[in-house]
Amino acid sequence: MKYFFEEWEKLREALSDKFIFLFLDYDGTLTPLVDNPQDADLSLESRELLRRLKDNSRCKIAITSGRKLEDLKKRVGLEGVLYVGNHGLEIEGTKINFKSPLSLHYLKTLQEIKKDLGTNIISAVRGAFIEDKGLALTLHYRLVDKKDIPRLKDLFRQAMIAYMAKDKICLKDAKMAFEIRPPVRWDKGKVAIWLLARQHFMLQEKINIIPLYIGDDVTDEDAFKALKNKGITVRVDGGAGSSAKYFVKDTSEVFRLLEEIGKVLA
Repeated sequence: MKYFFEEWEKLREALSDKFIFLFLDYDGTLTPLVDNPQDADLSLESRELLRRLKDNSRCKIAITSGRKLEDLKKRVGLEGVLYVGNHGLEIEGTKINFKSPLSLHYLKTLQEIKKDLGTNIISAVRGAFIEDKGLALTLHYRLVDKKDIPRLKDLFRQAMIAYMAKDKICLKDAKMAFEIRPPVRWDKGKVAIWLLARQHFMLQEKINIIPLYIGDDVTDEDAFKALKNKGITVRVDGGAGSSAKYFVKDTSEVFRLLEEIGKVLA
C-alpha cells in the first residue's frame, strides 16, 4: 500500500473533474475505535464536514457499517446520505429503502445463537459481550483479557459448529469481534458495486464517477477487492495484507483526507 498523502498531488488531479462517490465506514474510520460501541460518537466537526461534502453537487456519500441501520442514522444524523447498515442488509437514503428479506427461521436461529453464546461464552469469559443488531449478531472481545482470548475463540468455534454445518449462518472476522450474519452472498463489496451502478443510472448523464472507499476493518476488504481498478481504496491504520491501494494512519488523517476532497470539490 502507498501512503495516501504522498500520492495526493496525482490523486487530486485525477479527481478534479470527477463526480466523487464516497463510501465511509463508521467505527475506526469516522470515529476512533472505543471499547464500547455505544461510546463511538461522531464529532461535531466531522458531522459538519460531511454536511458540506454531501451538499456538493459533485459528491454522494454512503456510510457503510456493520451497525444496525437505525443506530447508524441516529449517530450520523444527516439527511441526503445513504445509510448502509448491517453490512448492506439494510440500506436507506434518497429514493431507496431496502431491507434484506430474511426468513423467520433464520431470525429464530439468531436468537437461539444469542442464548447459546450467553450461556457458553458471556457467562464464562469476562469482558465478552453481544451486540444484537436485529438481522445479525456481533460477539465483541475487545475488553477480554489477552490470556483469555484463545479460550473464547475455541468456545465460539465449538458453539458455531452445528449452525455452520447446516449452513444456517455466515461467520466473518472483524476487529476484536466475530460477526454472525445470514447465509447470503451480500457484503460491503457487492453493496458498493450495486450503489455505484445505481448512481450512474440516477444521474442519467455521461458523468465520470469515481468511488473513494475508506475503511479500517476486515469487513471492508470485500469492498477494497471489488473496487480494485475502479476507484480509490484507503485502509485506515495501514493493516498488513490489505487489498486497499492506499492507507492513512488514523481517524485524524481521515478527517484531513475528507477536507482535501472538499477543496477539490469547491
